[in-house]
Amino acid sequence: MADGTVVVWDESLLAYDMGDHPLDPVRVELTIALARELGVLDRPGVRLVAPKPADEVALTRVHRADYIEAVRAAPDDPFFSGWGLNTPDNPVFDGMHEASALVCGATLAAAEAVWRGEARRAVNVSGGLHHAMPARASGFCVYNDPAVAIARLLDLGAERIAYVDVDVHHGDGVQAIFWDDPRVLTVSLHETPLALFPGTGFPEETGGKGAEGTAVNVALPPGTADPGWLRAFHAVVPSVVRAFRPQVLFTQCGADSHRLDPLADLRLSVDGQRAAHLALRDLADELCDGRWIATGGGGYALVEVVPRTWTHLLAAATGDPIDPAALTPLAWRELAKRRRPGRDVPLRMTDDVPVTYRQWQPESEPDAVDRAVMATRKAVFPLHGLDPHDPRD
Repeated sequence: MADGTVVVWDESLLAYDMGDHPLDPVRVELTIALARELGVLDRPGVRLVAPKPADEVALTRVHRADYIEAVRAAPDDPFFSGWGLNTPDNPVFDGMHEASALVCGATLAAAEAVWRGEARRAVNVSGGLHHAMPARASGFCVYNDPAVAIARLLDLGAERIAYVDVDVHHGDGVQAIFWDDPRVLTVSLHETPLALFPGTGFPEETGGKGAEGTAVNVALPPGTADPGWLRAFHAVVPSVVRAFRPQVLFTQCGADSHRLDPLADLRLSVDGQRAAHLALRDLADELCDGRWIATGGGGYALVEVVPRTWTHLLAAATGDPIDPAALTPLAWRELAKRRRPGRDVPLRMTDDVPVTYRQWQPESEPDAVDRAVMATRKAVFPLHGLDPHDPRD
């Protein structure tokens, strides 16, 4: 296997643009610009790859052919309805099929580079559209690029793929698509579905017949900050992923768990999100010989959060982490001010939050995070031969 990292990027990926909408491609543009200004994309072993659109074979591995035809046709019909399209969440836009297929193609390129040994790690920050269903757009997502890429890995011979989703929203589309497939472990940490879209991701959702235990859901209470989130992560994710013994780790790294995100109510910092990315990288190094595929995802604090968080992700994937105290480059700050006048532009790569957490223990008087952890551990740990009450498992 070759060392190094593939970063899949081309400005054409910015065409996934729903107009006046929270999912603004400026967040991806500013991420790449920040990573470039900090020298992350010029590191030894980093290779930028321009994507090609996913073809019909790749898309129909996950999505119904009639749905794909509807996505193609919708921009030409101002009265189009159905398939989850032409809604406030999923407005129709010109070139929708082409732009969505290109995002899928970018994640496919990342996955194939890792599986074929051309790179140890690969990143597509424009991807992570995890809500799309086989025949329905949902939650700003038209095609489900993580699922399309995972399906390709299975077709290439992968037997065990772990998908870990740290977006604030449940990774419902990926879970649903692989619900009955014991070769794919889906793990999602998210704000409780009692409070947030898409209303799924309860601990009791553990996988279909013959795939019991391959869906893992940690539903966290609103207001959970770095210490609680990281405690929950380390109490669940490493144990189930180790028990599954994956050949490759695929992560969806949505940045919308941040305290400034306007669409949700977890309270993480950029520093906590950086710690999560490093923990995921370490898990890939430990279990998968370093094979790690990462995408972006949600994140709607377009200037204040997403570019820094995903630049930290790119740094984790390409070599040494960026010092949180590092200044954001002046050229980047000026670009951000031009692209989004009036927004607060961060001066440094940190939120000045110490990243500390205590190890999970089965407490006699647990707080809300501990109760969420125990609900997940009770639901799924026995299915992997793990003891839900033993903090060493």
